[in-house]
Amino acid sequence: MPIIMRLDVMLAKRRIRSKTLAQAIGITEANLSLLKSGKVNGVRFSTLAAICRYLDCQPGDLMEYTPDDEAESLKDAV
Repeated sequence: MPIIMRLDVMLAKRRIRSKTLAQAIGITEANLSLLKSGKVNGVRFSTLAAICRYLDCQPGDLMEYTPDDEAESLKDAV
């Protein structure tokens, strides 16, 4: 998947535990763990906003786009 989640890095930089963040933004630790691992197909903007508000960061601090082979082949076709 071309989107890499960097939530774990931001939590480490802020020295905040996943459990603390999950409680603060009102999601389960299991769902936060799925977000951290990137094993989700989407994230609600309200959840993303709550994470950014709590961690005092921007969405780009939490996610990174890295083109995969399929994206590169589509780019070459255009």
